[in-house]
Amino acid sequence: MTVLAFQAAANGAVFGTEDDKGQGDKPSPYSVEAGETPSGKTELHKLALTDKGKGEAVLSKRDTEPFGLLGVTWTEANAKIKGTIEARTRSVETGEWSEWVDLEPYPVGMDGKRPGAGGATEPIWVGASDGAEVRVSDGAAAGTLPDGLQLVMVDPNGAGAAAKENGEFDAEPAAFVAEEPPTTPGPPSTAPRPNIVTREEWGADTAVATPEEPVYLPGGKIKAAFVHHTTSADYQCSESAAIVRSILVYHVKGQNPPWRDIGYNFLVDKCGTIFEGREGGIDQPVLGAHTYGFNSESTGVAIIGNYMEQSASNAALASASKVIAYKLGQYGVDPAGKTTLVAGATQTSGTGISYTTGQSYTFNAVSGHRDGFNTACPGTMLYPQLPTIRSYATGTVANLAISNLTGGATPAGTGYETTGPVTVNWGTTTSNTFIHKFEVLVDDQVATWSWGHMRTASVNVGGYGDHTVKVRATHTSGKVTTSPAVTVTVPGPKTFKPVAPARLMDTRTGLGVTKAKVGPGGEVVLQVTGKAGIPTTGVGAVVLNVTATAPTSGGYVTVYPNGTNRPTASSLNFTAGKTIPNLVTVPVIDGKVRFYNAFGSVDLLADVTGYYAKDTSGSTHTSVEPQRIMDTRNGTGVAQGKVGPAGTVELQVAGANGIPADATAVIMNVTATAPTSGGWVAAYPSGGTRPGVSNLNFSAGQTIPNLAIVPIGEGGKVTFYNAFGSVDLLADVTGFFSADPAGAYHINIGPKRLMDTRSGLGVRQGPVTADSVVTLNVAGTGGVPAGATAVVLNVTVANPTSGGYVSVYPAGPTVPTVSNLNFTKGLTIPNLVVVPVSADGKVNFYNKFGSVDLLADITGYFVKRA
Repeated sequence: MTVLAFQAAANGAVFGTEDDKGQGDKPSPYSVEAGETPSGKTELHKLALTDKGKGEAVLSKRDTEPFGLLGVTWTEANAKIKGTIEARTRSVETGEWSEWVDLEPYPVGMDGKRPGAGGATEPIWVGASDGAEVRVSDGAAAGTLPDGLQLVMVDPNGAGAAAKENGEFDAEPAAFVAEEPPTTPGPPSTAPRPNIVTREEWGADTAVATPEEPVYLPGGKIKAAFVHHTTSADYQCSESAAIVRSILVYHVKGQNPPWRDIGYNFLVDKCGTIFEGREGGIDQPVLGAHTYGFNSESTGVAIIGNYMEQSASNAALASASKVIAYKLGQYGVDPAGKTTLVAGATQTSGTGISYTTGQSYTFNAVSGHRDGFNTACPGTMLYPQLPTIRSYATGTVANLAISNLTGGATPAGTGYETTGPVTVNWGTTTSNTFIHKFEVLVDDQVATWSWGHMRTASVNVGGYGDHTVKVRATHTSGKVTTSPAVTVTVPGPKTFKPVAPARLMDTRTGLGVTKAKVGPGGEVVLQVTGKAGIPTTGVGAVVLNVTATAPTSGGYVTVYPNGTNRPTASSLNFTAGKTIPNLVTVPVIDGKVRFYNAFGSVDLLADVTGYYAKDTSGSTHTSVEPQRIMDTRNGTGVAQGKVGPAGTVELQVAGANGIPADATAVIMNVTATAPTSGGWVAAYPSGGTRPGVSNLNFSAGQTIPNLAIVPIGEGGKVTFYNAFGSVDLLADVTGFFSADPAGAYHINIGPKRLMDTRSGLGVRQGPVTADSVVTLNVAGTGGVPAGATAVVLNVTVANPTSGGYVSVYPAGPTVPTVSNLNFTKGLTIPNLVVVPVSADGKVNFYNKFGSVDLLADITGYFVKRA
């Protein structure tokens, strides 16, 4: 049988915390065993106060019979006490006297017109006590106190007397069986009925306090809920049922005139347990006695405790909102809305509003006692919490929104881009107590779900193209709220389209961007679509040869899509005064590309050689084993001898070296070595006009590589032009593009750092020593699928202890005779590498001389279409 201890936990209670002051203490005499129906006769004791004259009356400090709740009553009809009524008590367990507490009078006629006369204060719970002292001061002239002043003390089920007699204070915390559903249901509600402890379960003592037959609202409809507080919050939740029993006895037997029944329709303790109050049916519009002048159209919910100086617990707020949502939902009342009530009395409220009998007034559907009557109830600290109760009771999961996507997702424009699973993170201002579950929707279909306390989940968004991701929350009321959608794009296969090499940007002349060096931390934005043969739409990525020249200090440049967060990866590293190029493949989101400079000032140039189309109209990629196809030093591929100033050499690439005759472009690592002066080299399709762009810039004596994707010209050839001095040129091929439908398609990713030997990212930490290899797992990690045929890596050499070279190749025992990066001692140099991936998804990095740190940033990969 389910017990209340678990009901309270379901309602958000956390036992033994600040929300349950004293719950971890020794159980009191008024605690009961789990599932036990309280037994014993409730004792009611009364002691007359002594009228001292001059508007003062007292009950001197004295011993009493044991009790747990007290109040002050008087017999004089329609009398009011304008001053103060205070009491203090002595603890049975400790023998210590409490501080003085104020007792607030009930209004005359609170429970309608009743036979008899007199008045009473609201009761307060004091726990097991056996001594009392009371003082009353009218604050006016002598002789104005009402007749018949007396202290009323309630010992629920005689537990205090029994405990004092037997010396037993070891009962277990309260717990009650779950209520069976009523046999005759009232109106259905838009909110679920919460767990409520029935009168039978909390032990309504009909032997002492026999209520009259229940009375129902005249109009049969609840239009508002008034929130109250009751008595001290310094109680154990195991005592809650005893407190409710005491309030019942006090209302029915302790007052003159007696009330029909306990005044509140429902009571909620600080652990979130809900108790049925006035008899008549949990699902019925029972007339209570809680908000004088407005009882006939409302229900009253009291949170047990005094909230003048402390706030109500989250558990109490949650449960109060649940029972309010249930009751208002039976009559179509929005807990966050307004309602109109007719005043049943002429009076002024605690908020200063004057009411006239018979007139209509606008209230919040969930209001505080002070909104209708001149009182501080529900307390200075609870009253500001009413908006929270309203919000909880609406059944809406407020401010539900996806905060970001992580995992394999990267920001792209107003959405995200991913090549694999993503982690969806979201938030809401609604308490977990009111959330049953969350569902993550991909394209409006449930992809996964989690319980209401979770705020993250991982999902696969599906195939290529744009997808919408939303989070749907189900409130405990059953209502659902859905977050705004976030667009997630899975990049589709892209094919390469070469264009005639052309310069798009030169900060020295103002081409494409403002004429000026890019300063430290500065950026320039370049429009790339619609320029130099690149279409305005359908472009997934652009291939740029980026050159840094005349830098004032060492630094790096990052090239990345406009409309995305700048990655931590670099595209180009340089030292002061050096001119360094590097090929960059950068995704295109909105037709623009950003260039960020980290340190110093530098001029930047960008030359386009092609782009990746978002369709199959271009060429696919085929990897080949890295091999040298040109070396002017020994006559490989071309005539032996340096290329002189303004000289050219033509290299046969298509129809040779495993490259088919119909290849449209070739991927080559071009290296200049032993130049006699500073200069530059351009590679372009044979038979075409030499473009005004460069692929490789160098200074005298420098050996420097750069990757080039070069369209193939007439006769399947490529031309190399040297501007100044004489230089040896080398070309190592790693792949080509063609119309072969069996070739691989390009997928954007990153830029994202996969390897850094300085920190141990991806490989072991520490420099790569001479004649040694590090192996990086690339397929199946970082968003690269297991079936990738090649990856596009920006590889950077840092801190070389001597001149040398690095080769990047598919993992395997054989080191190729080609290089990807050539460097001199102390020089930091990058180079783009398109490298085939081994069957087990790995790539090797071989260092020939000295020791060197290696970094690798991925910008894309190639995969065959399924």
